[in-house]
Amino acid sequence: MSDNPHLAVPRSHHGAPVDEAGVIVYAAHGRGQSAEYMRDLARRVGLDGAAWVLPNAADHTWYPGGFMQPARENEPRLGQALETVEAHTAELSAAQAPLVALGFSQGACLLAEYLLTRRPALAGAILHTGGYTGPHEREWDGGGAGLVGLPVLMASAEKDPWVPLHRVHATASGLSRLGAHVACDVYDDTEHRVNDDAVDRIRTFLRRIARPPR
Repeated sequence: MSDNPHLAVPRSHHGAPVDEAGVIVYAAHGRGQSAEYMRDLARRVGLDGAAWVLPNAADHTWYPGGFMQPARENEPRLGQALETVEAHTAELSAAQAPLVALGFSQGACLLAEYLLTRRPALAGAILHTGGYTGPHEREWDGGGAGLVGLPVLMASAEKDPWVPLHRVHATASGLSRLGAHVACDVYDDTEHRVNDDAVDRIRTFLRRIARPPR
């Protein structure tokens, strides 16, 4: 049995069955939240035919410290969280529908780190208010055929209280250097939230990726 506490927490589900979906959305919540936050986002997006797979972090937190702290200070939970995402997405990739990874806040930071370090083959990614981990900007080069052509939607408030805009831009640049097609929306906002305009953009993004109804 795995000693990974995140893998021990059951996932939740919203929307269409995975094996009947037009698109699968793997949606990782933020710090202090649960799958219910992402279920509410799924309801706001309201896309017919989407299967939302909603992981739950152990103790409602993927890793204990801030995302810009040294990685060692967030271990072993950060590594366990990445292992969890990798296990879940590998399982979901076996389905027929395209798979999109979506994260908000700490969930977006987790998925940014996952994309840049593991370079999975996905149909798309949405990172709302997040960036890769660690205190310093990092260089991203070479390999990663799984990110070539990957559509990525990023968004953040201009003055978010938890995620500095310079790290959002550095993450967008890193993804672009690895071949992803990144759109980065910055809102004239100070609140840590997914606003209504972002919900509309998420819906449009998913609709473009979803396969036609059978």
